[in-house]
Amino acid sequence: MKQLHLIPHKEWKSEPIRKGFGQGLVQAGEQNENIVALCADLTESTQIEPFATAFPERFIEVGIAEQNLVTVASGMAKMGYVPFTASYAAFSPGRNWEQIKTTVALNNQPVKIVGAHAGLFTGPDGATHQMLEDVALMRAMPNMVVIVPGDSEEARKATLAIAEDPRPAYLRLARDGSPVMTTEKTPFEIGKAYVYSHGSDVTIISNGTTTSVAVDAAERLFKDGIDAEVIHCPTVKPLDGATILSSVKKTKKVIVIEEAQVAGGLGGAVAEFLSEHHPVPVIRMGVKDRYGQSGTPEELFKEYGLTAEHLMMQVHDLLDK
Repeated sequence: MKQLHLIPHKEWKSEPIRKGFGQGLVQAGEQNENIVALCADLTESTQIEPFATAFPERFIEVGIAEQNLVTVASGMAKMGYVPFTASYAAFSPGRNWEQIKTTVALNNQPVKIVGAHAGLFTGPDGATHQMLEDVALMRAMPNMVVIVPGDSEEARKATLAIAEDPRPAYLRLARDGSPVMTTEKTPFEIGKAYVYSHGSDVTIISNGTTTSVAVDAAERLFKDGIDAEVIHCPTVKPLDGATILSSVKKTKKVIVIEEAQVAGGLGGAVAEFLSEHHPVPVIRMGVKDRYGQSGTPEELFKEYGLTAEHLMMQVHDLLDK
């Protein structure tokens, strides 16, 4: 069994996931001179600023023009470059989905769409900026790889991985700080899920900011005599069906928790896969047909039922049934 080199819960420290992207993009730029970066007037917020500082000749500021952001990037990809585009997820892919589809995905160009400030962790910015539908939008797009890293270190690795991958990709990043669970030695590979906690009673599948919630809940459930298996699934597409199936055949019960709309997200991908390969009860925890609102991440996670306490109650209810 491959060693994951995870950080113990009591040693977790908080850092914005987007910071790892900024670090990874500079590393990728050092390794490949064909990597370029484009931004829609949000260099500091998206953490693309370090790349712009290190490689000003390879950075393009397109201004507040998200449709132009990806069409220019697609043209550069056609000329042999590897473009990274960065904006808030509410605007890219929220505003320019059609341009991504037509100029990037349809032509299978290796443009990397980086959606920052996604999900509820955008906090005080409120519903207009809390992009919750992006995973579903991008997962439905042919040719598109979709990655939701669990912490800043994994975001760094994911950035390096998609830089080398020839496919178009969507990388989802949260705004505020969240626990760093992984180390430089922790493996990351596109299309792979990882068992963070082994168990036999129930399978909990998560990604992004909810993986730390799942690990926390599993540790507390163990004290209740419940053995929960936690699968961290950073790649929503292509989905690692083999790892999920191996766990579910053992536990026969699944809960998916994610910081996104339950319709079409990670839970949808898991439910679709299992309905075809191994039908079992699947509970999807996430934002259920609602928009976001202003508040701290902690307040919003409580409001939308995404805390460790909510997850523990859901596990108890599922096992009782």
